[in-house]
Amino acid sequence: MADQQFPLSTPFDVRRGLTDPNDTAFPLRWGILGAGNVSRQFALSLKSVKGASITAVAAREQARADAFAANLGIAKALDSYESMVADPDVDIVYVGTKTWLHKEHSILGLNAGKHVLCEKPLASNSDEATEMYAVAKAQDVMLLDGMWTRFFPAVEHARTLIEQGAIGEPLMVHADFFDPIYVIQAAPLAFGIEALPTTITTAGRAASAAVLDYDGKRAALLSFPPFNSELPEVTEIFGTQGRISLGRPGHCPTDITLHSPPIGQVPSQYRTGNVPAPAQRFHYPLPANVSIPSPFPNQHGFLYMAEAVHRCLGAGLKECPQYSEAESMHCMDILTEIMRQKAAAAKN
Repeated sequence: MADQQFPLSTPFDVRRGLTDPNDTAFPLRWGILGAGNVSRQFALSLKSVKGASITAVAAREQARADAFAANLGIAKALDSYESMVADPDVDIVYVGTKTWLHKEHSILGLNAGKHVLCEKPLASNSDEATEMYAVAKAQDVMLLDGMWTRFFPAVEHARTLIEQGAIGEPLMVHADFFDPIYVIQAAPLAFGIEALPTTITTAGRAASAAVLDYDGKRAALLSFPPFNSELPEVTEIFGTQGRISLGRPGHCPTDITLHSPPIGQVPSQYRTGNVPAPAQRFHYPLPANVSIPSPFPNQHGFLYMAEAVHRCLGAGLKECPQYSEAESMHCMDILTEIMRQKAAAAKN
């Protein structure tokens, strides 16, 4: 199917003809590994996916599993992750535990022959992520890095605009958020993954930043403000012929603005009498069929990623093109280097 047949916000897997949009109804029985708040919000979103059923939840304490199951109407509440991944009524495992446990818990599910969707960041470093993907390949199952940002319609729209050349050649990315992996993924969204940055330079500790330089021709300016700060949380991609703004919160945006001058006009206010380029804004409301009491910002958008998992597994795919293994590893490599530099600076 040709891309131009679809709206600009169409999911990448559907736009490329890799999946059937109706396969959100492809049946998958989910097990939730970890009974924390993020797991709760993911499970509530999952309930609105046509083909999804949640058959089990597991926590280290039976009381926590029981409370989670009672709140969401899940039949099985287990105090053993091993029991849950061995359950024949579970097809796919959502790993919602702490980052330093992602490798252990994902591999537990993968070795049991289950597909795994693991909360981001996928692992503590790229070596761990490499090992996790190797197990998934050996077991011939999906391991999806849960970068839900990439599945939001506004981000799907941005990807389409970049591919269609709406802003010309992407030159620079500005992004900010306290969680580095969200910010890092904005760079390959704009520049692709053909090459890693030639240099990565970090600065700061509590408030920090990184500059990713691509052969002196393109750059990403990434900032990581403290959690308790009034951060802008806007992602912007500058090109030779325009600019894309993903509105706040940039890691889960519901709107996108395209700033694009008329054809033939130099995209610079200093050449147009300080008149900015015309702006087109597109808004994508959160899915109305998802109900989450006391959510984090825009957590309803977990739905988009979960639906893509159903479509892709329904098509026999072992990854979602919105955030492939190659792109996940690309970002993990950048994250690993940034964290290495920050750790080294902290010792000085």
